[in-house]
Amino acid sequence: MAEIPVGDFWFSVGSTYTYLSAMRLRDVAAAAGVFFRWRPFAGVLALTGATQVPFIEGSAKTRYMWRDIERHAVKYGIPLRLPIPYPCPQLQRASSVALLGMREGWGEDFVRAAYVRWFQHGEETGGDPNLRAALAACGQDFNRVVSQAESAVLQRDLAAETNEARRIGLFGSPSFVVGGEIFWGDDRLEDAISWARHGTLAAG
Repeated sequence: MAEIPVGDFWFSVGSTYTYLSAMRLRDVAAAAGVFFRWRPFAGVLALTGATQVPFIEGSAKTRYMWRDIERHAVKYGIPLRLPIPYPCPQLQRASSVALLGMREGWGEDFVRAAYVRWFQHGEETGGDPNLRAALAACGQDFNRVVSQAESAVLQRDLAAETNEARRIGLFGSPSFVVGGEIFWGDDRLEDAISWARHGTLAAG
């Protein structure tokens, strides 16, 4: 049996562009016969040591970001309802829950559900309304999950994952790593898949 090409999908649940990747990765990767491990980290600020979020409210860059996501959501057929709350102060909480979920087998469903609550219902990621709805959608008990996600052990493990992302040279979310090659941004997902399949970028 041929070996299935494998890559890593590194992300923070507080990243805006990660919405696009989280909602389409499963189907796009499956169609290409590529498997990605989902690897949450604490957040871009924790990863890079920056002191402010990448998109400042009211800036031209932020206006472009929302319009760019809107255009691509239409392209991919992904629902979106603007305005969307950003930044979200409890994003690390959401990533902690995601890490626990990856270990227990419901993490991918949780991440998608959390983004649906954030980008389609306006419930900021990591907040109680978002977490309750997203965890219910994947059959998990809110109190159990949050208690474990906020434990010292889980926080230590999330920090270790963030350190590993930093060690391999990541600086943003979403990032795809295939055979040591880094592909940053949702618009590089297809490039990452091509690299996993062929060891090069597909022409055209």
